Amino acid sequence: MSKDEYGVLLYYKFASITDLNSLFSFYHSNCNSLGLLGRVRLSPNGVNVTVGGLLSALEKHIEAVKSNSLFQGTDFKLASSHHPLNDKVAVECGFTSLSIRVVKELVTFSSYPLLNPPEVSNAGRHLSAAEFHSVLQSARMDFGQLMKNGSPTDDKQLVLLDARNLYETRIGKFHAPSVETLDPGIRQYSDLPSWIDDNSELLRGKHVLMYCTGGIRCEMASAYIRSKGAGFENVFQLYGGIQRYLEQFPDGGFFRGKNFVFDHRISVGSSDTSIMGACLICGSSYDNYSSRCRCTHCRILVLVCDSCQIKSDAYVCELCQKHRMDFGSIPSVEDGELATVLDKNDLKTVCSDSKISSQLPSRNGNAAPRKLRILCLHGFRQNASSFKGRSASLAKKLKSIAELVFIDAPHELPFIYQSCTEAKNSCAPPSGQHAPPPENCKRKYAWLVASDFGGKVEADWKIANQPFDPLQYQGQTDGFDVSLAYLKKMFSEQGPFDGILGFSQGAAMAALLCAQGDKLKGEIDLRFVILCSGFALPLADFGQKPINCPSLHIFGSDPGKDRQITSHTSRYLASRFEDGCSVIIEHEFGHIIPTRSPYMDNIKDFLRRFL
Repeated sequence: MSKDEYGVLLYYKFASITDLNSLFSFYHSNCNSLGLLGRVRLSPNGVNVTVGGLLSALEKHIEAVKSNSLFQGTDFKLASSHHPLNDKVAVECGFTSLSIRVVKELVTFSSYPLLNPPEVSNAGRHLSAAEFHSVLQSARMDFGQLMKNGSPTDDKQLVLLDARNLYETRIGKFHAPSVETLDPGIRQYSDLPSWIDDNSELLRGKHVLMYCTGGIRCEMASAYIRSKGAGFENVFQLYGGIQRYLEQFPDGGFFRGKNFVFDHRISVGSSDTSIMGACLICGSSYDNYSSRCRCTHCRILVLVCDSCQIKSDAYVCELCQKHRMDFGSIPSVEDGELATVLDKNDLKTVCSDSKISSQLPSRNGNAAPRKLRILCLHGFRQNASSFKGRSASLAKKLKSIAELVFIDAPHELPFIYQSCTEAKNSCAPPSGQHAPPPENCKRKYAWLVASDFGGKVEADWKIANQPFDPLQYQGQTDGFDVSLAYLKKMFSEQGPFDGILGFSQGAAMAALLCAQGDKLKGEIDLRFVILCSGFALPLADFGQKPINCPSLHIFGSDPGKDRQITSHTSRYLASRFEDGCSVIIEHEFGHIIPTRSPYMDNIKDFLRRFL
């Protein structure tokens, strides 16, 4: 390669970075002085770089980076390249300027904003291009020979897992006889965890060989698979990705088609010129993404040949056609290996290794974003109607981003009143009288009841056998199984729902659902919960293991303002969620959900993360 040629450099490094400011300054100074353009992403966990420029300048950059011990062992992928084909390609691929940004994640692994990435230290074992090729060549060989800790008699089935997006796998993928290849067919990389969750049985007990473009996505995904425990230990990944494999096997080896890349080269092929892709419209062989055609609805890249581009500029991708949807997830950038920018005003994020799966796409193509659907659980001795009335202001202020769905709890409670209750407009009859409730007095319900609750409800009013006890909720621990079965039915009939909003005892019930973890997968799938004036109950289902679900906790800050649930009780519930897995909003009011600023703004900020 001539040093005056134009080239592209890709590399990443997972490492603990304590001084991001210094590293930012280094990249800003070095890249600008060398005239490099492209993307530099820095996070507390490492760097991810794709830059272009003269090969001589890129080599100088590599030498400067190598002088920092932080980058010891880094795989620098340098290749000669033409300049961007046109301005549109240059803009989309980020090669019109130098962008250096501090991000939360080097690769956005999950669409759930409150989900920490898996520990990369637990990633699958690296296989060189030669080892990877050898394994595929001898698919039924004694795989233990390539495993330091493997069993020489190990005969587990081998599967290939492509960790890339659908628009990448359309134009090229590995194909080896006698080896099953799993193509998740995802729109964006952040959808992969959900696919893994939903298809874990395809991976359990097998040797999983993963691959992606350059290797970084496999680091995260293989660690996520291995974190699932027994049966998922044997995960391996192609070191350096497809790019290194094609350098080692220029005829393509077991790789067919072209390798999609996230720079202005668009794709890189081997000496084998066969075309795997096909035009979305006419089905003719085609694998050129230079026109940057996209699905009208979900904005994923689509292959449309020159002839069909002349006929129409509105396209519907395979995924939108398959699901008959006119909406879909829109990646903020086309590059599945980029991430979200850190905002100093962001609420802290949390949760590691959550097993939640999304059932609904998060965005509408060119239309307005799909609203979140939130199931609302009322408190003890309330009903859907009364809770809806009390939450009217909240629903109104959230109407542009969320739909609130209210339901009655399954345990119907008797009509009771305190003997001193003679308030006007009360549903209770005057003291000493026992009469059927007025027609406008609706039944009250509960999610959990006391152990002596008989379940039989009479029409007559009865005097309470004791004064109101503000701590009565501590004894209401029965009836969970009935409520759980009821909620499963509600999710089946009225769902899916993105999350649950629970108030008081409704919040305690929602927290118990979160504590169930994987037990409810497929029946009650939650992306988040909002727990208002919530409390924890000493039930076996709650357990001692931290709860792993994104959560917003809203409660009064001043002791005594909330006469039903004290602030320290709600704060304890928040602490039961995995470290960092809870966002807390404390207000100066009582047993209510505040809807004035700044509390309403904070609630909206939390929910917008899931749009």
